[in-house]
Amino acid sequence: MRERTLERVRKLLAKAERTDNEHERATFMAAASALMAKHGIDSLPPAGTRQTPGDRVVTLPNPWAREKARLVSLVAQAVRCRPLLIGRGEGGQRVHVFGFAADLERADLLATSLLLQMASGLARVRVPDGVTAVRAYRRSWLLGFTDEVYRLLRVAEAQAEQASTGAELVLADRRAEVERAVSAHYPDIRVSVPRTSGTGYRDGVAAGRRADLGRTGMTTDTAPELAPGR
Repeated sequence: MRERTLERVRKLLAKAERTDNEHERATFMAAASALMAKHGIDSLPPAGTRQTPGDRVVTLPNPWAREKARLVSLVAQAVRCRPLLIGRGEGGQRVHVFGFAADLERADLLATSLLLQMASGLARVRVPDGVTAVRAYRRSWLLGFTDEVYRLLRVAEAQAEQASTGAELVLADRRAEVERAVSAHYPDIRVSVPRTSGTGYRDGVAAGRRADLGRTGMTTDTAPELAPGR
């Protein structure tokens, strides 16, 4: 991603972080995510230009490794990459992400940011009175957070695509190229759906709606806020 674009995103996020007004913060966050989505469209090559998709394997450490892997997967999917959960490996759950270079970069920037935000959000969670299955509540909160972040990212991506002229064919060709790369590695793919618990999921959705969709510069080291039993 161009340094100029990164600098604009950083400025928007700095404004979001300084304000105590939720409406202002939401506006700055929406602008940052829209800017990243526009960059994804602007980085498309001219129609007929042949590029080769790349791929990378991301390992998400315990605790909450599966939930973190799901966040990484949906963020990648939202920005036109093709993720596959490939199970447990050395160090945690692994996600194999396929996509073109610019989209892989966006997926990495967003996922690394949102993993930290999810950790800090979970640290602030207060389990409602009467909830006895605390871990199930927290897991559902994580799933709700992830689903809402995915929805918001897809809205930003769709708006950027609609504002572009002639991007449809290029995007369709790139999706086909990515799917061919996936099929070459994994001819048989299974889909699983996680189970959720009502109140935790709804509270996670609310937190995801407030997430900053453009912060950068974090690592995937395990955050203490995601420790087991918290």
